[in-house]
Amino acid sequence: MGISFFNTDISPEAVKRASRTLKSTWVSEGKLVKQFEAELAGRLGLKNPVALNSCTSALHLALAVSGVGPGDEVIIPAQTFIATGLAVLMQSAKPVFADIQIDTGNIDPESVRKKITGKTKAIMPVHWGGYPCDLDEINALAKQFKLSVIEDAAHALGAVYKNKPIGAVSRFTAFSFQAIKHLTTADGGALCCMSAVDLKKAMARRWFGIDRKNSKLSILGERQYNVQEVGYKYHMNDLSAAIGLGNLVDFKANLKRRQKIAEFYRKKLGNIPGLKLLNCANDRKSACWLFTLLVEDRLNFIKKLREHGIPASVVHQRIDKNDVFGGISPDLVNQAVFNEHQISIPLHNKLTDGQVNKIVKVINQGW
Repeated sequence: MGISFFNTDISPEAVKRASRTLKSTWVSEGKLVKQFEAELAGRLGLKNPVALNSCTSALHLALAVSGVGPGDEVIIPAQTFIATGLAVLMQSAKPVFADIQIDTGNIDPESVRKKITGKTKAIMPVHWGGYPCDLDEINALAKQFKLSVIEDAAHALGAVYKNKPIGAVSRFTAFSFQAIKHLTTADGGALCCMSAVDLKKAMARRWFGIDRKNSKLSILGERQYNVQEVGYKYHMNDLSAAIGLGNLVDFKANLKRRQKIAEFYRKKLGNIPGLKLLNCANDRKSACWLFTLLVEDRLNFIKKLREHGIPASVVHQRIDKNDVFGGISPDLVNQAVFNEHQISIPLHNKLTDGQVNKIVKVINQGW
């Protein structure tokens, strides 16, 4: 069997729960969505998770609840998927690109500080590959300049920062349950809210701005409501929640396997000429969605791995290259270097020990 770069993990329990939900014919938002939210909080320590149909919806909803609008600026890294920047544009705001730390791929707080203007309303750090950003420094800046912090944690379910789970640190945290993420609901996401006020707004605005919990049916058969803010069709459905609940059973074991493989990579790949590992500080733990390296002569590195049936990918390169954002930001010095040298190798819980050893052996042979 060949080595795959990503893996979509669907547990037998998820299949069973999905089948049961389909047979029930209740596939829209219902009790399973509520149960999924409760288990995300109870099992993983996430703060007030609001289950949604995607991480992009979560980012956009957080921006909307934060009051970001036309003419405002949101500081983001270019080292991310395009959805991070598009969510800002969806609010008619302007993405402002800060530089990254070359040894983590994460946004650099010092660069963020330099990018803050009177128009800045939020900072949106991205935990590249699942490795937590410098959240103390970022939240200190947010407090100083009265900004919202919206963590893009699409890669980071299960990550820990200074003994707190990602999803219980900043005002908002957005997660992805897309097909190839640690935990999949086929497609889906969640928005964590630190405050009860934000939670109430997010819950209503995920479903057209209607407070579903407190809007009763009238004798005419329609809910009684008076929408006061623009809302969206962003809610998760029970079929997706059933898959998520089933996959939660194995989540911690799968995460532990990823982290064990990453630890092995770090042990075996740390002293190879032309290759540099990213940092791994003791005060945080990566969710290990990616294992990114910085390599010299990247094309030959990729070709060498492919000759042995091993896939490699940049996954995402800088998004400011897209015309929708106005083109390359020339002052992102570290980003430019990272963009030229970063490459990720396979990392998921279905890799066998034999496959992991093969990857290490081939890389050690040089390219």
